[in-house]
Amino acid sequence: MADKRLDLRDVPPARRHPKIHDAFASLASGETLTIVNDHEPKPLFYEFRAEVETFDADGYEVTSRDDQTFVATLPKK
Repeated sequence: MADKRLDLRDVPPARRHPKIHDAFASLASGETLTIVNDHEPKPLFYEFRAEVETFDADGYEVTSRDDQTFVATLPKK
């Protein structure tokens, strides 16, 4: 399974979700997008679950390294 990684901490907030959606769309089935973010990406999870048919919500995981570093994996069906 391939893994694409995006560190979004230095990306302006308005550009983050489009960048994530583009990266996720470029994945093949069974691949995973890992994002590093400066806040809990819970709104992104709900957005993907509602809008992205190929998002595997059951395989989604998020961990916190500290108060400003969150790592989330978004698997593609």
